[in-house]
Amino acid sequence: MVSSLIQSQENLSQHDSEKLVRIRHTCAHIMAMAVQKLFPGTKVATGPVTENGFYYDFDCPVSITPDDLGKIEQQMRRIIKANLPIIREEVQREEIRTEIDQLNESYKLEILERIPTGETITRYFIGSPDTGKPESSLFVADIQPANNYWWDLCAGPHINFTGEIEPDAFKLLNIAGAYWQGDETKAQLQRIYGIAWETKEQLQAYLKQREEALRRDHRKLGQELNLFSIQEDAGGGLVFWHPKGAIIRYIIEDYWRKAHLESGYQLLYTPHIANLDLWKTSGHFDFYQENMFDSMDVENQAYQIKPMNCPFHVLTYKHQLHSYRELPLRWAELGTVYRYERSGALHGLMRVRGFTQDDAHIFCLPHQIADEILGVLNLTEHILSDFGFKNYEVNLSTRPEKSVGNDEVWELATSALRQALDTKGWNYIVDEGGGAFYGPKIDIKIQDAIGRLWQCSTIQVDFNLPERFDMEYIAADGSRQRPIMIHRAIFGSLERFFGILIENYSGDFPLWLAPVQLRLLPVSDDFREYAESVAISFKKAGIRVEIDSSGERLGKQIRTAELEKISVVAVVGKKEVENQNLSVRTRQSGDLGVLNIDELLHRLQEAITSKIVL
Repeated sequence: MVSSLIQSQENLSQHDSEKLVRIRHTCAHIMAMAVQKLFPGTKVATGPVTENGFYYDFDCPVSITPDDLGKIEQQMRRIIKANLPIIREEVQREEIRTEIDQLNESYKLEILERIPTGETITRYFIGSPDTGKPESSLFVADIQPANNYWWDLCAGPHINFTGEIEPDAFKLLNIAGAYWQGDETKAQLQRIYGIAWETKEQLQAYLKQREEALRRDHRKLGQELNLFSIQEDAGGGLVFWHPKGAIIRYIIEDYWRKAHLESGYQLLYTPHIANLDLWKTSGHFDFYQENMFDSMDVENQAYQIKPMNCPFHVLTYKHQLHSYRELPLRWAELGTVYRYERSGALHGLMRVRGFTQDDAHIFCLPHQIADEILGVLNLTEHILSDFGFKNYEVNLSTRPEKSVGNDEVWELATSALRQALDTKGWNYIVDEGGGAFYGPKIDIKIQDAIGRLWQCSTIQVDFNLPERFDMEYIAADGSRQRPIMIHRAIFGSLERFFGILIENYSGDFPLWLAPVQLRLLPVSDDFREYAESVAISFKKAGIRVEIDSSGERLGKQIRTAELEKISVVAVVGKKEVENQNLSVRTRQSGDLGVLNIDELLHRLQEAITSKIVL
């Protein structure tokens, strides 16, 4: 099933075309048209395209319920089958303002006011506007091409006729609350989510993949397996790592540190807060303030909890003057940062307010960029592969329209990124103009067990911070020069990567990562003493072992271990005690039969070291 889901996902991504974007955008308009038909007096807000579909926000005089979604879908299919034309019209600001005001569409009026002066204003009609304008609604009731239309302020793009949409290739998924403009102080609207594809087969493939994704949802599995929680008493978006989740985090961190030390990195630890002036120098206060928590007063000085680790690494660099002979410097830190996210955007481990970045910064000479980037790519591949991720989508993002730095340094950095990718032999997609304002970057998306892509690793060349902080090194000729700064993360954040791991493995972690590697199941309390002696010897050998202390019958113990996805279980009964062995079963391979303690220990250690299935 999993392999077919991966194939389906690959097929879906191949069809993620410009036409599909137009279909989804048009579906959003058709849905809004249908809702205003079915629920008179409804006001429309915004309706953008999403990754796999669309949504629209409504201010409706009644509550739209999940039972209404079927009726809305039926109405949408009527509009599609009517094959109404989609017509683009450029309008004058004052004229369209008057028309919107007459229709009492207050949200559209706000949208109009946000369009910059001088920018072309467009609206899109579904149906012909030449049949006369309605007096009190954006919608004329009858679904007939000759006398029906609906319109919305929109920049597009759209398809040409509603009939170009396959009537059975879209579906409305759910209804949620949403604040206007994402602001909790403004009106709460009703948001309807939908998905759309080019064909019915693509829709069905996506629905199967989505069903599997729901089964693997890290929030559900996190609770079932007692890995983590979000405690609302402490505040939203703050993660509590429970013992089983915490031991996995420890394993990940320990692995990460060893891999970095072996690759020539040095470790740093930096504070969680700093004087607000630091964030003004770095530019975060000006350009990132909406994502930062409010500053705090400390002895009449403003201090800021950190949203980034970068300025701290810069200050560490500036603590002493460096020679070109010392470069490159590779500094890595598991640094916890805090960013303000609106409550509606929070999502399990994937979107939180406090998280630990696997951050690193490389300070190097211009001619060292390509080799350093290649080193990062090699380390990224090594680490991600050990965690089970073998397939990637790689993007190279180049200079945007607004940027800092001269042409020469941009060309140098971009060429170095290309050279590293070409040397690595990875295929990549060029995102023209998609780089950060301070430098080009490489983004790596990993493919999980059911074919989904997750943005994790990023490598960014930075000309901005070295300039802002007046960073220098002594060059070979004795002059003082600016170093090149490379930002990079492999996991992205421990919290999000852990969420991805949970979903990738469906909570069934490989043996080397499993919080409990071996559970002993005593048939009765008569055999607990032997189980405890076995547990002690395995713990001394580094195996994470526990004894079932429930007192339940053996069948229930086995069932509980299955539900908790325990990697290896061993039955301890009369025969096992008499023969000083264990009856062993693994989740992946089934019964291994009766093994003596030394043999089981050897197999476990070999599987853990080699990161293979036992």
